[in-house]
Amino acid sequence: MAATGRQPPSSHPALPRPATQGSANVASGLQKVWQTRSLAAWALWPLSLVYRTLVGVRRRLYGAGLLTAHHPGRPVIVVGNVIAGGAGKTPVVIAMVQHLQSRGLRAGVISRGYGRTTRDCRAATPDSPPGEVGDEPALIARSCGVPVFVAPRRLAAAQALLAAHPDTDILVCDDGLQHLALARDLEICIFNDDGVGNGLLLPAGPLREPWPRAVDWVLYTGEAPPPGTDPARAHRVQRRLASFAVRQDGSRVPLSRLQGQLLHAVAAVARPESFFAMLRAESLHIAQADALPDHYDFDSWKRLTSNDYTLICTEKDAVKLWQHHPDALAVPLQLHIDPAFFDALDVRLPALLARGR
Repeated sequence: MAATGRQPPSSHPALPRPATQGSANVASGLQKVWQTRSLAAWALWPLSLVYRTLVGVRRRLYGAGLLTAHHPGRPVIVVGNVIAGGAGKTPVVIAMVQHLQSRGLRAGVISRGYGRTTRDCRAATPDSPPGEVGDEPALIARSCGVPVFVAPRRLAAAQALLAAHPDTDILVCDDGLQHLALARDLEICIFNDDGVGNGLLLPAGPLREPWPRAVDWVLYTGEAPPPGTDPARAHRVQRRLASFAVRQDGSRVPLSRLQGQLLHAVAAVARPESFFAMLRAESLHIAQADALPDHYDFDSWKRLTSNDYTLICTEKDAVKLWQHHPDALAVPLQLHIDPAFFDALDVRLPALLARGR
């Protein structure tokens, strides 16, 4: 039963929107264009042909050995996607690492550290400022307690991680399906509810490279895997909010206790409306919803000045938002991955580890 609290008024005055929301609306509009083969998509199609040619040439250069991929000397599992924008890779990386830990393996994570202000190779720790390592590596470090290194070149991140933690058994790369300079042992491709959209390559559609293409497994959140996917290698993922929110100190607040309160929800993720919809599905009253650009740093963001509103955000945003607003509540996203996926991974691990050193 929900705890009693301030009841929402029957109406609210219009609340100011942050200027940065315009960027999020542009991204949302582009995603809508990418869902159908509309006139706008076909107008961009000639550019997508140029992009397809460049992607194909680059892959052939690696295939012919004219460009060289290097292996770091430990098994590498790449978790990535073939569509632009977020597909939910980082929660899958966290679930993967936790599964490997449950098997007694010492995992490490490498990443480019998208959105950070630095350009060097460095470790991401639970206490690292997200602006210096990237919000996703910071979240992984906080959630898993494993070595996490970021660098513009994933191979450099892998080498630095192994130099600092030579007992690491296996590396998980957060993103990087298209980073062919890093040789890998397994590839996992993530799709959100949008699948492949209109099936066209950038900029006419969302695809970074043609689909279908060979990967070891596909994880998808929609009702069915994307067209062209081998059903035997496809596993469904279900996403839902946790039943609690987390304070900065790690303590929990049941979502039921927030029912009846006025919430100021913020989300700087690829699809913020999905987060808001999940909050509403929990019977929470969002009086203000700020959709901000993905990886937004919150340095210039201003919250509502009224004390009537409880600030609530995604777990990914919290690592940055808590620096400015330590009272914000973060709601974790929980995944249920088809157990058959982990069974298939476990079958592959022994041979992978045997040849990995």
